[in-house]
Amino acid sequence: MFALYITHPQVKIDPGVPVPQWGLSEIGTERARTAAARSWVSRLKRIVSSAEVKAMETAAILAKAAGIGYETIDVMHENDRSATGFLPPPEFEKAADWFFAHPTESFHGWEKAADAQRRIVDAVETALAGHDPAAPIAFVGHGGVGTLLKCHLAGLPIARGKDQPGGGGNLFAFSLADRRITCDWTPMETWQEEWTVDRT
Repeated sequence: MFALYITHPQVKIDPGVPVPQWGLSEIGTERARTAAARSWVSRLKRIVSSAEVKAMETAAILAKAAGIGYETIDVMHENDRSATGFLPPPEFEKAADWFFAHPTESFHGWEKAADAQRRIVDAVETALAGHDPAAPIAFVGHGGVGTLLKCHLAGLPIARGKDQPGGGGNLFAFSLADRRITCDWTPMETWQEEWTVDRT
């Protein structure tokens, strides 16, 4: 059966508010609602979210449509970038490139990519310990750590080339049976369950 890692869609960028407290923008909210109308959402038996506001808002929309609640795991948060605070988009993109290119080093105090990868992998595996492998599950989180998780599951080195396109609101699927990736990054509102290769 399938598991999904879903990244939150577009957010309200506010330099005066800590990034973990940013919420979804109108566009992000609408995209989440559109995704919530897809048939795969009604099949979800469990939703696990990062405790950052934008992820929880996304999870709440999906959970309502699925008729279930959602749980939060603090350590599913995005890579810790608090050391530098808010960076304007051009500077952030350069910093992110460096973050992925030097996984064992810290960008001006940022959490190292290798450390963030261990954290998200451990969080997902802990959540799946004892989970019914016949029950579809969705993890709702962030692009950076989602890419690190995807690299791990694919057995590939950390690389930004494996990052999601378009800046948010994407998902990839993997098999609960063997953790094999069965669908690469796809916009959350267009993914269809039949696109998953392994239905076991």
